[in-house]
Amino acid sequence: MNAPLLFVDNLKTWLDAGKTQVRAVDGVSFAIARDETFALLGESGCGKSMTALSIMRLLPEAGRIVAGSVELDGQDLLALPEIAMRTVRGKRIAMIFQEPMTSLNPVLTVGRQISETLYRHTALRGEAAQARVLELLDAVGIPDAKARCHDYPFQFSGGMKQRVMIAIALACEPDLLIADEPTTALDVTIQAQVLELLRTLQRDHGMAVLLITHDLGVVSEMAHRVAVMYAGEIVETAERGEFFANPRHPYTRKLFASLPGAVRRGQPLEMMRGNVPPLDSDFVGCRFAGRCDFAWQRCSEEAPAWTEVAPGHAVRCHLAAQPADVGPVMEESLDGTASVGTAPVGTASAVHVRLHPQGVSPPRAAAELLARARKPYPQHPLLLDKAGGLLEVSDLKIHFPIRKGLLKRVAGHVYAVDGVSLAIRPGRTLALVGESGCGKTTVGKGILQLIRPTAGSVRFAGEELTGLKSSALRARRADFQIVFQDPYSSLDPRMRIADILEEGMISLGTASSPAARQAGVDSLLRQVGLSPDSKYRYPHEFSGGQRQRVAIARALAVRPKLLVCDEPTSALDVSVQAQILNLLKGLQDDLGLAYLFITHNLAVVEYFAHEVAVMYLGRIVEHGSVEEVMHAPRHPYTRALLSAVPVIETGSKREVIRLSGDLPSPSNPPQGCHFHPRCPHVMPVCRLDYPAATGFSATHGVRCYLYEGSPGER
Repeated sequence: MNAPLLFVDNLKTWLDAGKTQVRAVDGVSFAIARDETFALLGESGCGKSMTALSIMRLLPEAGRIVAGSVELDGQDLLALPEIAMRTVRGKRIAMIFQEPMTSLNPVLTVGRQISETLYRHTALRGEAAQARVLELLDAVGIPDAKARCHDYPFQFSGGMKQRVMIAIALACEPDLLIADEPTTALDVTIQAQVLELLRTLQRDHGMAVLLITHDLGVVSEMAHRVAVMYAGEIVETAERGEFFANPRHPYTRKLFASLPGAVRRGQPLEMMRGNVPPLDSDFVGCRFAGRCDFAWQRCSEEAPAWTEVAPGHAVRCHLAAQPADVGPVMEESLDGTASVGTAPVGTASAVHVRLHPQGVSPPRAAAELLARARKPYPQHPLLLDKAGGLLEVSDLKIHFPIRKGLLKRVAGHVYAVDGVSLAIRPGRTLALVGESGCGKTTVGKGILQLIRPTAGSVRFAGEELTGLKSSALRARRADFQIVFQDPYSSLDPRMRIADILEEGMISLGTASSPAARQAGVDSLLRQVGLSPDSKYRYPHEFSGGQRQRVAIARALAVRPKLLVCDEPTSALDVSVQAQILNLLKGLQDDLGLAYLFITHNLAVVEYFAHEVAVMYLGRIVEHGSVEEVMHAPRHPYTRALLSAVPVIETGSKREVIRLSGDLPSPSNPPQGCHFHPRCPHVMPVCRLDYPAATGFSATHGVRCYLYEGSPGER
């Protein structure tokens, strides 16, 4: 590695929390060279963002750096007075924050916000500053920069707001860019554009990048070196290729095993028990010991030191430090209890777990658990003997009027959903995918009649829902429920969990007596993997994954047959995502639930869904089984979506299809095929009329002129 631009040594940042100290960053050390991307990986609550804020010296009021050093090009940033540090922030070090909507000032135009940075750190003024603003907006791919620089943040899409954040960060060509989850909330196509933009700008300006993320696919595509953070400290660090070829820490391996995808289809995902330990604890041994499948007595008594397992690859784990002829041992007694210790490999009285060159083998009990967990899910009887549709949607349209003028006359419409047809059988999952703004969530709300459709048919178990009056519809509400994207926003913070779960039972009359409701609450909490005692707690007392379990329990409280799941895992870490996906799949097998699963995570689709519908600007452009759509996509938009997904591959030469521009406005969709302004295969006919459906099998169809009149691929 070249001489480091940034050198962080034994950094410790603590937060005052009353009588205790939260050790958010506890002895972190790393270095980043110029032109290098260094990825900091781990679950929420591990201290990644606090590490970045410590480097920038942007700590909350309760935070303070108690030890360590942060050197930028040899200059100790922690020794600088605040007034000197202000010349570093924005000029030499810039940061892209995780949520652009809360980071951008809503009452200032984006041009003004970019120029503020220029005024603070450069001599540019007037027309020169304005020219630089337009240059930056153009560099990050904002179309019509001269006009858009006068717009406000709310007038931009999520991906474009993120690009504005990047423009602000790069305004003074910093030496170091800190990118904190820069693509977490973005669609895969926009994510691909942002990542490509960062790579280009890094190559052009020679800057270093500290990339904070929990997305292993993004790490694989972007990083040169990787560090895994857990409970305030780094537990593994390696070059990218070595890291993905040979992960060594048990925590890192669990992260990999939690990833959904086609290879794990039909099997439960591996899960980490428990949560990240509270950082105000007095740690004695390994911080991961309580969740580790390989822990033994030493792990809880002694903190592991760093061990280099390969050149440039180090891990903080006792297993890695074991001599080649000694390994952790699990001894089983006659009464079935087990204890773990160490013994020479080859002794006859115990089951051995030895550190091998490729890693560790799990103890016998853990191996048996894993073997049981990997058995395929049983098929629900409903899937075997009932082929009829539970939900049948035909030509669904939802148009919102645009009103203007003093009299609020209708001046146009937003064509949010413009002719969607789909069907779901009992015990099956249909995934609805597409970019933000294409109408996925509106379809879900229209099916549930939370938004009344403009036209079309929604039949549930043979009954037409669109014509039902409010009283009749209320009587059917128990049959279909929704799980929203953000459980914290959808759960009333003033209500205890028991009250939240009882509310639906009382409203829809699914449990008659208080005793029956309390028994139902306890049963529901057990069903979603929570203790019945947790019913007395409030939503803020739970982790994100636990809150999502409560939201699922609330939906199940009225015994529905259909669940609409609107991005239920998008804001979760991979380990928590695995818990929720396993839970949903288990509930489907046990109860025969049907799911409409709205998502932009295509790895989750491959793992979880039976069928896929791809949506673009209010219409479905391709539909088929998971195997047909994910492995033999026909529509150019579907191909672009799949190619844009970051994958964990080393030396991959796969083609990535970059879509130009953003999703057109649903209030003014293009004539003809809605995708033609962005399509690499556009033909004159595409601009005239919307294409009819072409079928490739009984289940696989596409709307595209490339295949009109021929079932074969061109």
